[in-house]
Amino acid sequence: MVGKLGKYVEIVFWVLALTLLATANPHEHHFTLCPIANLGFEWCPGCGLGRSITAIFNADFYASFRHHWFGVPALLIILYRIYQLSKQLINKQRNYLKYKEI
Repeated sequence: MVGKLGKYVEIVFWVLALTLLATANPHEHHFTLCPIANLGFEWCPGCGLGRSITAIFNADFYASFRHHWFGVPALLIILYRIYQLSKQLINKQRNYLKYKEI
């Protein structure tokens, strides 16, 4: 059963992550899972990336770049990965549904 569902885990994760970022409010304080920020360090190479992508979804590109310069490339990489996974799943489904002569 896990084998059948395992192929969908990554695409569901990325789509859900982008959906949550698209509906988030970039201006309110949030809880962070970042271990570096939770240890009290001021700067972290990944902090602000989620807010940057949220600002892109709100069409605020200046704020996006202010939060993190890698927001636009990260969003493009994630969208490309979703495209790749979708294409793989569609091709597997087509191959499964093809009529095979014995």
